[in-house]
Amino acid sequence: MASGETPTALQQVMLGERSRLVRFLAARGAGDEAEDLFHELWQKIASLSDRPVGDPRSYLFRAAENLMRDMRRATLSRARRQSDWHDLGDTPQERPAGERALIAREQLAAIDATLAALGPRVDRIFRRYRLDGAGQADIATEWGISLSSVEKDLQKAYRALAELKAGFDAE
Repeated sequence: MASGETPTALQQVMLGERSRLVRFLAARGAGDEAEDLFHELWQKIASLSDRPVGDPRSYLFRAAENLMRDMRRATLSRARRQSDWHDLGDTPQERPAGERALIAREQLAAIDATLAALGPRVDRIFRRYRLDGAGQADIATEWGISLSSVEKDLQKAYRALAELKAGFDAE
């Protein structure tokens, strides 16, 4: 209220009920914020036109209750947003660089072990095709095997790596 303005009838009742309204807000969960909520209620009442209210005390306490409900909703909404944000924050891109490097080294070791477990031919054919960029026909010639055998060896490697990746993704 600006200086020199006289309080409206509702504001006068509110000033008279100040201690009860603050206790009411505190008892309903406002705690230390009860005074702040009283001030917020004051601002809302000040913005209303000066029209008569049948039962001003009931009106004020109902308005205080609604203010508390709004505060609880805002708190829940904020908590939900923070939880959602936290859940999104554990993406591999947001992990510290050292942790990402350690995980990458562990995954590379697992890939090497998986390929080695498939046998030396499958391992070497996969590396020759995927890493060296050699064609399947060239690999078949180098190994003295059919093109179909190269394709089957690559399929074995792809299946094993897909299973491994599914395990990585589950972690």
